[in-house]
Amino acid sequence: MSDTAEMMSLPVAASSSLEAYTHAVSAIPMLSAEQERSLAERLHQHGDLEAARQLIMSHLRFVVHIARSYSGYGLPVSDLIQEGNIGLMKAVKRFDPSVGVRLVSFAVHWIKAEIHEYVLKNWRIVKIATTKAQRKLFFNLRKAKKHLGWFNQEEVKNVAESLGVAEHEVREMEARMSNYDMPFDAPDEDDESAYTAPVYYLEDKASDLAHRVEEDQWDNAAVDRLQAAMRTLDDRSQDIIRARWLDNAKLTLQELADRYGVSAERVRQLEKNAMKKLQAAMS
Repeated sequence: MSDTAEMMSLPVAASSSLEAYTHAVSAIPMLSAEQERSLAERLHQHGDLEAARQLIMSHLRFVVHIARSYSGYGLPVSDLIQEGNIGLMKAVKRFDPSVGVRLVSFAVHWIKAEIHEYVLKNWRIVKIATTKAQRKLFFNLRKAKKHLGWFNQEEVKNVAESLGVAEHEVREMEARMSNYDMPFDAPDEDDESAYTAPVYYLEDKASDLAHRVEEDQWDNAAVDRLQAAMRTLDDRSQDIIRARWLDNAKLTLQELADRYGVSAERVRQLEKNAMKKLQAAMS
């Protein structure tokens, strides 16, 4: 058996209806201890994939039962079942019949481990539990709550002692589980609540308001100086500068020469003299 995926080609896994799937797996006969041991030996000693398939099929109802117990996390039960099935396949692959325990007792750890990993990854956008203590708290804190409010100090102490964690870790996980996800970007609809989105409260490192104001003031001052300098030129020089540098549709030296009835070289000289006067006036 090369990998876990080869162990399973189950038609019931493709069912689009959870009720139909549950009914189908419930109809699969359970194995006796002797049948289970025989199939497990065939798989363990000879890599018999048909034996693996029968072991998996006969325990799918057990996966459904476990997956339903995690329905309170708001995730699709069908997805939980799918993850639990992966755990079951891993358990079947590693099951050693010589140990003397039933497959269902061995597989429960693998099934729950896969479901736990799926819940932790998908319950919130930000992963809520990363350490062993946090994972233990995440899956046990709800069971420990006797009311909807926050734990009192005595309850925190009892939970910490029963789970073997620190009291501050209980408080921290309770706070984490009480939070909720918020979209980073503002919603499309135009309402006042859109401005509570985090995107509006992050500092824009690429923007410097003071620098932008300074640039705007400098640009405005430069425009004022240019206009004042232009007024020191005669009308023809002003026209040449505008036609050559300021207008969108810029004219060539020859076009200006034809306009004023002079040579292109003369226009170039007038332009050069006008530019020197402008630089002197603006400096």
